[in-house]
Amino acid sequence: MSNPMFYVNPIPLSTAAHRNLKVKPSDDGWKFSGKTNSVLLAGTEFPEACKHFPIVFAKVSEKQVLPMALLGFRDFENLFVDSGGRWLGEYVPAYIRRYPFLLSQGGNSDVLTVCIDESYPGFGADEGQPLFDQDGESTAYLKEVIKFLQDYHVQLQRTDVFLRNLAEFDLLTDAAANAALPDGQRYSMTGLMTVDERKLQLLPDDQVQRLFRSGEMAWIYSHLISLGNFSRLVSKAASPEAAAASPDKNSAASKAAPLARPAPARKNPEPAQPTARK
Repeated sequence: MSNPMFYVNPIPLSTAAHRNLKVKPSDDGWKFSGKTNSVLLAGTEFPEACKHFPIVFAKVSEKQVLPMALLGFRDFENLFVDSGGRWLGEYVPAYIRRYPFLLSQGGNSDVLTVCIDESYPGFGADEGQPLFDQDGESTAYLKEVIKFLQDYHVQLQRTDVFLRNLAEFDLLTDAAANAALPDGQRYSMTGLMTVDERKLQLLPDDQVQRLFRSGEMAWIYSHLISLGNFSRLVSKAASPEAAAASPDKNSAASKAAPLARPAPARKNPEPAQPTARK
């Protein structure tokens, strides 16, 4: 089984093996995410992400689609990260923000294990935030990280329900992302889907109410609004140097260290608390 995107060597975090481990921001910034043209989004991210990226649904298999933020058109291209690893925008998707930490759910077990990417250069024994205290207990920092990972896990579960509703109501239709650049180059991304507005308008009242009361109708319209960002992405693709030369220097995201950071607030019951191994 392949590792999740960005993670070179994910291993369980344990008191025995990592009692003295500390973590600090990497000098590479967000560069680890610079070679992907799309990234997974949770539905709760749509209202903020729609201001910055096109949000589409990618067909990853015959029966599965996933909501993705488009970050570029070319393979291995993220137009929101410059060569120095600075994020060129105001919102960083939670999938990226959680790195170098991860929750892993093995096999049929419901147990969630906190993992780290051992290859992350910010890990060490000398500098940074300690993960465990002298008694081997999680520090306040690690507890905050775990809460963020836990929240994100719940958000992805909610997103799975949303995707099942889209399939049940037959709201998705095939689409393609096309870019024609001034230099004559053309790019096309296939295997994408978007919500069909006509089908949405024709939904029976009970299904509309179901989407509205769950909050998923807001996600749908955030997705539809986000499609207007295709033209902005084309502009970035046409002149990535210009985009890199004029980022929002006041943006917290552009300066932020790529360590796990809080996700948007949620209104969900708490799942089982994940813990680091002893």
